[in-house]
Amino acid sequence: MRWWDIDPVLELEKDLFPEDAWSRGMFWSELAHARGPEATRRYVVAVQEDRLVGYAGLASSGDLADVQTIAVARDQWGTGLGARLLEELLRAATAFECAEVMLECRVDNVRAQKLYERFGFEPIGFRRGYYQPGNVDALVMRLKPASESGTPAGAPSTNGVQGTEING
Repeated sequence: MRWWDIDPVLELEKDLFPEDAWSRGMFWSELAHARGPEATRRYVVAVQEDRLVGYAGLASSGDLADVQTIAVARDQWGTGLGARLLEELLRAATAFECAEVMLECRVDNVRAQKLYERFGFEPIGFRRGYYQPGNVDALVMRLKPASESGTPAGAPSTNGVQGTEING
């Protein structure tokens, strides 16, 4: 993701997360930490036929990574694009030498939970009233390091999404 992606990202953000959409400033702040030798963030976009159809971001701190966001345009749901974006974030976590990856998702977002579970994330707790407005709880999930689970972290492979390019 680059600065010129922010406007189309905001459009998708407002469509998918109308009540708690990130602001332009939040994306600028994240991107400020995504370049150079001291980078602690990785943000990617998915583009199909010159249209932004998804984006995702990861923050790292020490040996811990946190999935900040994954968003896929509604007309791309069920195509495997969310899995491809998650794979990119997990590659970034490996590059950042993170031992664990954490995330939060709405307790009512079963689609996202199933995606994360396919990649080996396990529920470890809740954050009560995390999503505002609406006071919706967040399910906290953790991807165990490969050494704990006995299988490679994030092992599932997707078939890919034809004609969709993932750009960092």
